[in-house]
Amino acid sequence: MTNKLLGNLFIISAASGAGKTSLVKEILAHHNDIAISISHTTRLPRSAEMEGKDYFFVTEKRFKEMQAEEAFLESAECHDSFYGTSKSSVNQIRKAGKDIILEIDWQGAMSIKAIFPEAVSIFILPPSIEKLEQRLRSRGQDSEETIIKRLSAARSEMSHIEKFDYVTINDDFEDALKQLEAIILAERLTTKNQMQKHYQLIHQLMK
Repeated sequence: MTNKLLGNLFIISAASGAGKTSLVKEILAHHNDIAISISHTTRLPRSAEMEGKDYFFVTEKRFKEMQAEEAFLESAECHDSFYGTSKSSVNQIRKAGKDIILEIDWQGAMSIKAIFPEAVSIFILPPSIEKLEQRLRSRGQDSEETIIKRLSAARSEMSHIEKFDYVTINDDFEDALKQLEAIILAERLTTKNQMQKHYQLIHQLMK
């Protein structure tokens, strides 16, 4: 077997306020062998967000130019803004043998799965609608109208969980983090990945 092992592709989706971003940041902080795909977006940056770290912030005109150039693996409109996943950056990271996480909505997840059937999709649920609303309000970032829209969108997002490979409930942050790490480890230990990663050893053992 001579094909170079590509990095695993993990898709993580969730309703807004379910804690997806915090969980992903914690995984990245403890796993240097995992990268995050940084999306392009037309929305304005929030107070703590940084260009090139959280998102690439572009104008709607530039975003549509990139769509026309087929620069995105997937793109979608969400909460009146556009989001897109860079084709070149994802391919570059995977070819280097590094795992990558795509933090995208369910529609984007399905688009990625259509291109990369081997991608592992994970959906994060809140423990209840009430706690989800509480989390959205506690952020202090959105108007009442926006919160109502996000709650409605959350119900729609969560109605598609049967399309995902794994589902975890973020009631206790540490428990949810352990579950995500367990999924990542399990995928790394699949026979296919191990046969490629440890080909020489396995070939010697079978002589």
